[in-house]
Amino acid sequence: MAQHQAFYERTSESRFSPTEHTRGPWDPGSQHAGPPAALLGRALEERPGARTDMRLARVTYEIVRPVPIRPLEVTTTVVRTGRSVELVEAALTPEGGAPVMFARALRVRTLGEPGPAVAEGPQVPSPGGTAETPFFAVPWDVGYHTAMDTRFTEGTFRERGPGTCWMRMRMPLVAGEEIRPLDRVLVAADSGNGISNVLDFERHVFVNADLTVHLHRHPVGEWVCVEARTSVDPAGIGLADARLHDEKGPIGRSAQSLFVAPR
Repeated sequence: MAQHQAFYERTSESRFSPTEHTRGPWDPGSQHAGPPAALLGRALEERPGARTDMRLARVTYEIVRPVPIRPLEVTTTVVRTGRSVELVEAALTPEGGAPVMFARALRVRTLGEPGPAVAEGPQVPSPGGTAETPFFAVPWDVGYHTAMDTRFTEGTFRERGPGTCWMRMRMPLVAGEEIRPLDRVLVAADSGNGISNVLDFERHVFVNADLTVHLHRHPVGEWVCVEARTSVDPAGIGLADARLHDEKGPIGRSAQSLFVAPR
């Protein structure tokens, strides 16, 4: 039975202790990349001195090694700042170790008043009335797979091929702190390779070494939809490409480069 009801507990301004809800499907000692991606995304947006007239439009993560379930330090650096855009970096470092995950974000200045209206594109079926969809079999009882509410409108975790899945956080990213819109999309975006898996989970690993998310707006409401497709080359390199939505319509895209190999 899980004792914590958040992905992380804050221990200082820049230090966080992950809970069992961050555990991914590949290794009991490693996190799913969604929660640390959201943690870095929040740091990029809310670092001291961050401009409030800018918003994250693109973020790319490099996952240089598995993120362990142990205390983590988050650091941020401004690479370049200008009148309309800025480039910011963040790193995630476990206690007593080297950085395991990097993020580089493009933040863009927002208009002080509404600009021209542009159609957002087709909507996917809403999560309302859709039954919760179980994850593929995971060897442990508590982890990311139990911390997220998942509802497919196309495919399932247990079927191979494209998938469209609505996802909702069951708990805050950080204990005692409000869930931000950016938390919701970054926690979910790293699941594209699982939603659209084309290989048997019990026979293959298909782990992503990076994640890029482009957002033309941040989500509204509790649900984020990942509409994903995966392609794999016989050489063992894959790509999971996804459209991202909320219940109002499209919000952006995500992409993951995959390492594919037999178990």
